[in-house]
Amino acid sequence: MSEQTPEPGAVPATPATSGNGGLPAGVKPGATKILEVNDIQTYYGSIQALKGVSLDVYEGEVVTMIGSNGAGKSTTLRSISGLNPPKVGSIKFRGKEISGLAGHQIAELGIAQSPEGRRVFPRMTVLENLEMGAFIRNDSQIRSDIERVYELFPRLKEREKQKGGTMSGGEQQMLAIGRALMANPKLLLLDEPSLGLAPVIVDRIYEVVRELNSRGVTILLVEQNANYALDVSNRGYVLETGRVVLSNDSTSLRTDPEVQKAYLGT
Repeated sequence: MSEQTPEPGAVPATPATSGNGGLPAGVKPGATKILEVNDIQTYYGSIQALKGVSLDVYEGEVVTMIGSNGAGKSTTLRSISGLNPPKVGSIKFRGKEISGLAGHQIAELGIAQSPEGRRVFPRMTVLENLEMGAFIRNDSQIRSDIERVYELFPRLKEREKQKGGTMSGGEQQMLAIGRALMANPKLLLLDEPSLGLAPVIVDRIYEVVRELNSRGVTILLVEQNANYALDVSNRGYVLETGRVVLSNDSTSLRTDPEVQKAYLGT
């Protein structure tokens, strides 16, 4: 990770300790880098949202970004997925530069996003939403993958013919994740999966995140609830005002006094 210059009052930037032949702390020996974000700067009009964000994700990991509202977490995901391309910097996926590609081209390479606010297709049924998630595919496994989503989220099977816009927030979140999974992603981007949901639904969502990762799905997670994020992840990055100010394995971040004070309520 490139060195960042923190804003006044920000948590001092501390690089993750290295081990395992130079790999970041928390990365399994022999793991290959699947995503490399280097010094990206992203704007909304004339407003600079990201001021040089760098991060890495290795195959098989759950990596989280935590921080307050407006820190740049969601913008980082949108930059990676091509929805808000950076003006400066580099994004490589499996060694290929993708920062100049359109969103659908990035999806075809194997990156799928479950967006903040869920954004299901409200007039489409659950089944139609899931089928839309497979729009880049042309194979014979789509129906069996829908059944796998139903195994993860039995509630969706019960609501198969219900229109997405009439479902509860928790059901819509399940549907948004399921729709992203239908692309068979090599990297799954999850943006605020717990936002606005009851604790019992959040617990189920994070059970699924763990199960997906145990099946080999690599996940980059944005989450305002740092407790959930650090419980499920291998490593984490702390963002403040468009910059990475701290990175480490999740256990070390959880015990860091500044992280505890700012994000864990201790």
